[in-house]
Amino acid sequence: MLEELDIRNLGPIREATIAPAAGMTAITGETGAGKSMLLSAIRLVSGGAAESSRVSSGADEAWAQAIFALSDDAVASEHSGDTNDAGSGDADSGFTGAAAAVAKAHDAGVDPEDGELFLSRTVRASGRSRAVLGGKSVPRSVLGAIAGELVTIHGQTDQLKIAAAARQREFLDRVAGDEAELAAYRKAWDALAAMDERLERLRSQESSARQQADYLRESIDRINRTDPQPGEDEELKARRERIENAADIAQGVGSALGALDASQVDVDAADGASAVELINHAVTSLRAIRVGGTFAEQADRLESINADLGDVVFALSQELGDEGSVEDLDQINGRIHELGDLTRRWGPTLADVLAWRDKAAFDLEDLDASPEKVAELESERQTLYDAALAAADVLSAARVAAAADLGARVTEELGSLAMLGASLEVRVTPRDKADDPLGPYGRDDIAFLFTPFEGSPQLPMGKSASGGELSRLMLALELVAADTRGGADQTFIFDEVDAGVGGKAAVELGKRLARLARSAQVIVVTHLAQVASWADAQFVVTKEPPDADDDDLGVVTTIAEVNGETRVHEIARMLSGSESEASLDHARELLSDSRLTLPLAGAGAAGD
Repeated sequence: MLEELDIRNLGPIREATIAPAAGMTAITGETGAGKSMLLSAIRLVSGGAAESSRVSSGADEAWAQAIFALSDDAVASEHSGDTNDAGSGDADSGFTGAAAAVAKAHDAGVDPEDGELFLSRTVRASGRSRAVLGGKSVPRSVLGAIAGELVTIHGQTDQLKIAAAARQREFLDRVAGDEAELAAYRKAWDALAAMDERLERLRSQESSARQQADYLRESIDRINRTDPQPGEDEELKARRERIENAADIAQGVGSALGALDASQVDVDAADGASAVELINHAVTSLRAIRVGGTFAEQADRLESINADLGDVVFALSQELGDEGSVEDLDQINGRIHELGDLTRRWGPTLADVLAWRDKAAFDLEDLDASPEKVAELESERQTLYDAALAAADVLSAARVAAAADLGARVTEELGSLAMLGASLEVRVTPRDKADDPLGPYGRDDIAFLFTPFEGSPQLPMGKSASGGELSRLMLALELVAADTRGGADQTFIFDEVDAGVGGKAAVELGKRLARLARSAQVIVVTHLAQVASWADAQFVVTKEPPDADDDDLGVVTTIAEVNGETRVHEIARMLSGSESEASLDHARELLSDSRLTLPLAGAGAAGD
């Protein structure tokens, strides 16, 4: 939720800090006081266009910062491997809402600090702007992507977003709760798309591709004929080195054996005793001493040494006569030459050669555009298409059922929002494309068709209502979504939602905003006391005359939270424009009546 909004030098607001309630917050004030600047600040930190004309007169720059508090689950999702391709929310991570915002911030190199994300924007009077996420400069598009997961603005210029077919599909899928069906379809669709890409490559091959196939085929045959083994060339080079140094090896090993144990070689006895014999003699001499202690210990050590010498003598004796012949050397050199030719072409090692051969065999299958191969893949493609079509039918059924329920419930809500005769139809129709009706998100065309009053033609949403009517329609949609799918991990901001509303309908409007605030944070800019009275927190935007000592500042707008009697006076002003005893009593009564049966999420009673 939006924990704090700080503003400096934005239009008539020189300095302001707003800490909205966890439930519902009302922003009130006289017409022209500057309430729209709060929405401008939200749009600014959401990556909106930077207008130097919004910088306060006499200031060098404007600055806005939004601090969002995140749930523990959203922060924990940063380290979660739970991703999917459900097709809604964040397309890369599979998360939605705050979890998607955390994932996108992480991708930008910023992680939440103490469960909070800081989004800020500076606009210089010269026109340049700077976007900052958690103290790190980022492109403003990053702020837009993150804020888009955390804040939804329903204002006059923001309603057009829902007119997009993709947004309507995403909203219907959210209400339908068809994540499993959508994920199953996307898996089938991805397999089908991969096969279509493979077939397209085969069908579009020209002579260069055929030449490549011939090259791969010949290269694979060449490697297979040689039949190299990993590390074979290094083993052969070691054997060649032994053969080339056979004389030196024989002389050195024979001399060493003669010195260690003369019995292993043909050595003249006159040459003297060997090391083994001398050590045996020393052991015998020490054993002959009848005094125990150190002499016996040293004899034991010499016997251990003699055992090690025996192992050395055995190992050296195995090396005699194993150097190979001249014929062996010729064969080894020939094999090394063959292997060297392979590593020069596809190396640098024989393991690389074998890996290249295996990959080439796979690539050759795709380059083999023979009619038989194409026919085989087309048959596989038909199987994949049938599976995707079946998954699309299951997804369509879920959408059709949810669409009928959504339209009926939204129409019912509209009747309580001073829009009698208004209705919404959510239409799900098979895509009009006989050759291939499937797309990345199924086979459905989804349209939200709105009738603003009885007798009016049914028109696409966004082209058939005023800003106030659209705001109320969006409120009805969000209410049904919250009732159907539970709490939304977002902040909803409503502007002009009370346009053209009064009396009992205004009370119903406030009650429904408060109902939505049970499961989400709601901020509403309103001029109706019947709406503001339902809020958990109320902030008043007031115009102050210029300071006599500093006329250059012009009109200054202040923002302050009102509580207790101060709030009663503000509600009274909104009711009648005065603060008479009668209007104050009316205000107290209205605040007392503006309470839901159940407490709002994270907030106290509205009249407190």
